[in-house]
Amino acid sequence: MRNVMIICEYDGTAYHGWQRQPNGISIQEVLEEKIGVITQEEIRLIASGRTDAGVHALKQVANFKTRSAIGCENLLKGINSLLPDDIAVKLLQDVDDGFHARYSAKSKVYVYRIFNSPVRSALWRNCSWHLRAPLDLGAMRQAAQSLEGTHDFSSFCAAGGDAEDHVRTVIATSVEMEHGMISFTIEASGFLRYMVRNIVGLLVDVGRGMTTLAGFEEIMDARDRASAGITAPPQGLFLKEVRYR
Repeated sequence: MRNVMIICEYDGTAYHGWQRQPNGISIQEVLEEKIGVITQEEIRLIASGRTDAGVHALKQVANFKTRSAIGCENLLKGINSLLPDDIAVKLLQDVDDGFHARYSAKSKVYVYRIFNSPVRSALWRNCSWHLRAPLDLGAMRQAAQSLEGTHDFSSFCAAGGDAEDHVRTVIATSVEMEHGMISFTIEASGFLRYMVRNIVGLLVDVGRGMTTLAGFEEIMDARDRASAGITAPPQGLFLKEVRYR
């Protein structure tokens, strides 16, 4: 049995997230089906983590086991020839049998994009959150920096999550703006359900002047989701990278 790793990119607009769903098509379902056509096997992908409905990925990592003897280059070409235009496998290679896309990961990097302009964009409508009123980037940057370190992120965890605890380590954050597009980037050891989108919702409140830096930190320390702000919409969120040891 070979252990094969793939890095894929997808536009999540038309999908019910990464994970297979009983009531809608998922990224995982499409990839497993197309890989299975090429290898003539039933394929089960292990991903670095789930992305929710409408969320995108620049470098989602997954692995699968196969007995197929098809070389990596031909396997990559074959899979991509069958995939729809909104999913692409960017890299495919054999890896050590011990590699596990989820458990071998050291950290993940997400980026959330806000199109901050009085006029909406036709091109960015499916991959950013459009906000008309100007946002205070300096205040948002200060609030984002307070996330760094090891904290209990219960205030940013959606109800119904299956995580045993809500303590995570945020390695780095940044808030940058170029041509009206604000990019909030966050790297952490792991993420809770809706964590990034909930953080962005509160960061926007800070940017609007509705919440102070002290208020942001108080909400984080409260460890209570009800005390935090809205959940940012899914289309602005991208899984940017998964880092391994």
